[in-house]
Amino acid sequence: MYNKIMRLPEVMSQTGLSRSSIYLRISKGKFPSSISLGDRAVGWLEADVNQWLDERIADSKGVHNG
Repeated sequence: MYNKIMRLPEVMSQTGLSRSSIYLRISKGKFPSSISLGDRAVGWLEADVNQWLDERIADSKGVHNG
């Protein structure tokens, strides 16, 4: 199984969110948590970020899954 790891600049570019918005949403449980890549490095699974984006798109169009 292949899991692409996205670093913060790529997550910011893909979502259109700022660094502070991403971390605020994580603290509120409204954005996927990062995973530790080492002592001072974190990343996000691309699949998690894409799923979050898909959910935002569905919400904005009034489509509810489940």
